[in-house]
Amino acid sequence: MQLRTWMATALSLLATLGTTLAVLASSASAQPDDLGALDGEWIYLEDRTPGRALEQLGPPMSGKFSVGIEEGAVILVRGHGSGHRDVRVALDGSAKKVRGPKRGAFALYRGGYKDGAFTYEVDFVRAPGKEPEGLIRRELRMTKDGLLVTVTRGVPAKYKSVGLYRHAEDIAMPAGAKAGIDDLLWLASSWVGTRGSSGTTSIEERWSPPLGGAMLGVSRTVSRGKMSEFEYLRIIERDGGLVYVAQPGGGSPTEFVLTELSKTRAAFDNPRHDYPKRIVYELSADGGLTATIGFIKGGTPRGFEYTREGN
Repeated sequence: MQLRTWMATALSLLATLGTTLAVLASSASAQPDDLGALDGEWIYLEDRTPGRALEQLGPPMSGKFSVGIEEGAVILVRGHGSGHRDVRVALDGSAKKVRGPKRGAFALYRGGYKDGAFTYEVDFVRAPGKEPEGLIRRELRMTKDGLLVTVTRGVPAKYKSVGLYRHAEDIAMPAGAKAGIDDLLWLASSWVGTRGSSGTTSIEERWSPPLGGAMLGVSRTVSRGKMSEFEYLRIIERDGGLVYVAQPGGGSPTEFVLTELSKTRAAFDNPRHDYPKRIVYELSADGGLTATIGFIKGGTPRGFEYTREGN
């Protein structure tokens, strides 16, 4: 009698243990072990869209975005191109409704993790009573090179873009060109210009002469009679080369390494920065100055044209 009771108890315990293991296995499959690799801040490195022309190269979404991971969900922290922050996308495919800036407008988020990739869709509803429009589908997949992001738009897909992202600390900084601060004597001046089709926006950069291993600069943009932007600038000698230090709005400094230098051109790069990654100054044949910002490879740089003040 006692033996039968013991055996019944043992079988009951084994059944309970089996149920517990099944629950744990189900929970583990619902939260993939490699999902955590998506966590953190990601910086655009290069365009990998097949067949794309050089001038079309660029990130498939923001140049920098952040992802968070929690049980059963991925958090779209910022930089995902929709204007929404901290959106919780459940891995079970359930929809998350996020209100838009206009009354009645909203976006529906749905996502899941399968075959080593987190994929989510965003459907936008622009006005009350209208069907969703502008479907965007994004896939985030870890590879040996970094995080591969694929974006498609429309159903069927009418647009596709693929880009490689990495954590900033995993992106190598370029080797600097050998130079001294006196090599940039040609940049020292007060440079002024205008922007816009009507030329009503004034722009200026003022650079001090080389002295003490450095040049100091400041830029200002004035629109409709009011300063709209300003920036503190430095170029300093370091380790046999030059480093460009930018502080837009007087904020935290970002450094760019001199990678190219001639008697009329200087290029500074920082692949760890979201945008710009490259800053170039170049003297024109007529004595003017062109400043451009953009990506290190491809894309369409943004240009600013200056003349020496007083000319």
